[in-house]
Amino acid sequence: MRIKTMVLAATLGVAFTAGPAQAKQGDVLLRVRGIMVAPNEKSGSILPAFPGEHVSVDNSIMPEVDITYMATDHIGFELIAATTKHSASGRSGMTGTIGKLASTWVLPPTLTIQYHPIVDGPIRPYAGAGVNYTLFYAENASGGLEAAVGKTRVHMSDSFGWAGQLGVDIDLNDRIFLNVDVKYIDIDTTARLATTAAGTQRVKLELDPIVVGVGVGMRF
Repeated sequence: MRIKTMVLAATLGVAFTAGPAQAKQGDVLLRVRGIMVAPNEKSGSILPAFPGEHVSVDNSIMPEVDITYMATDHIGFELIAATTKHSASGRSGMTGTIGKLASTWVLPPTLTIQYHPIVDGPIRPYAGAGVNYTLFYAENASGGLEAAVGKTRVHMSDSFGWAGQLGVDIDLNDRIFLNVDVKYIDIDTTARLATTAAGTQRVKLELDPIVVGVGVGMRF
């Protein structure tokens, strides 16, 4: 029993005496997160053939890597790298009966400037704001859409917008920390569907996703 007590005391002593993973000027913070991208979409009508019909976009869960450079003790610059796949589906009318209309991969590199108010504490919140450029690639029409209107080519325009961010780092030891991060990204696009039977249809989409991430980071 005495040995167990001594081991427990030593373990707790190491835990409480380990220094925080302090982010100081010149440090690089590398984080790996699991993220959920949840669009808050607003859709225009699918025009000209389907006025009044709108689309919805599903959520996606993927890994993400980001890197932050601390320019000062309190100011950091973060760049995220992640790509997610999303599907667009009809909400009503003919497109609603089809269901899934198209899918696309989304690559939204985002650069934020962060303010870290606490430097030395074991729990360090931060807030950031910045810019985003979103690229859409590997767009594909669904089998259901092509069965209804023939062979279809899908293209989605790239987007430039702003981003906001709130997060917190929580120390595990002197170099490794947990991270929770929430972003809002302004993404607007126009989807163009060139169909055999119905001509070219266009729909404007405001995606504006909330991106929630949880992961671990390391200070270098």
